[in-house]
Amino acid sequence: MEDVRWFVMGDDDTVFVAENLVKVLQKYDHNQFYYIGSSSESHLQNIYFSYNMAYGGGGFAISYPLAVALEKMQDRCIQRCPGLYGSDDRIQACMAELGVPLTKEKGFHQFDVYGNLLGLLAAHPVTPLVSLHHLDVVEPIFPNVSRVQALKRLKGPMKLDPAGLIQQSICYDKARTWTISVSWGYAVQIFRGTFSAREMEMPARTFLNWYKRADYTAYPFNTRPVSRHVCQKPFVYYLFKAVYDEGANEAASQYVRVQQNPDCKWKMEDPTQIKVVEVYKKPDPHLWDKAPRRNCCRVRRTKKKGTMVIDVGECREDEVVEL
Repeated sequence: MEDVRWFVMGDDDTVFVAENLVKVLQKYDHNQFYYIGSSSESHLQNIYFSYNMAYGGGGFAISYPLAVALEKMQDRCIQRCPGLYGSDDRIQACMAELGVPLTKEKGFHQFDVYGNLLGLLAAHPVTPLVSLHHLDVVEPIFPNVSRVQALKRLKGPMKLDPAGLIQQSICYDKARTWTISVSWGYAVQIFRGTFSAREMEMPARTFLNWYKRADYTAYPFNTRPVSRHVCQKPFVYYLFKAVYDEGANEAASQYVRVQQNPDCKWKMEDPTQIKVVEVYKKPDPHLWDKAPRRNCCRVRRTKKKGTMVIDVGECREDEVVEL
């Protein structure tokens, strides 16, 4: 086959961000043997199958010369592994025989979870979002719409700035002592009080493990509990629309709150007054050509009543997420 560099596998319910998939694969020499993907979000799944396996639902990529080598021995390999479940499991067994390890890229998402993906998506790793899976199992990524409508809404920011899609930025409204987390193109969260960046970059457990009886120790990454205190529950604003302003060369996205928060008796400013969050960001197609680093966000002064305005972009010299 001429001009083929990679073979990419996914399920019929896998959604790829094509631009980010290409950007990730560009890091690697397609003339070498590469097997690229990621593990499950369930530690128990990874134990049952293998931490060395790229999950097919999240998608994985095989370089052309590796695919040629695999084709020559795959039939014999599969015959030696009749008890393995699924094509991804069998592919990994053959990779083991070829001596090719899994090169992990955290942007491939199997999403072996149930429930609400807010916690995972709002604290996405500092890496391009490559794929989403099991969207027919979890709740729609935007509330009060169907799964298909939710994906159509996500396509807006995906087209405007795929590199920045669902990338987290953390900042503070120092005047009101609020912590703000922006997951660009998806959601903005406002928390009363001060939370460290170390806390905010951990996914909140808004989701359940694939093995529903398992507790938080059954994830292969750090998580944090969802606060039970009514005053510490975040105010969540979901993407409403995103447009490109050619004159300013920036993407303007708007987020609205669709769910009410319980009453809080703390004597501090109440985020209930904020009805809309506007986020302005210059698209950066070269974001992942540099060393990985979260973008910074800054709360902008505004006279718009009931509106918070935030700038998101590359961190300035000596800029640190601190109060």
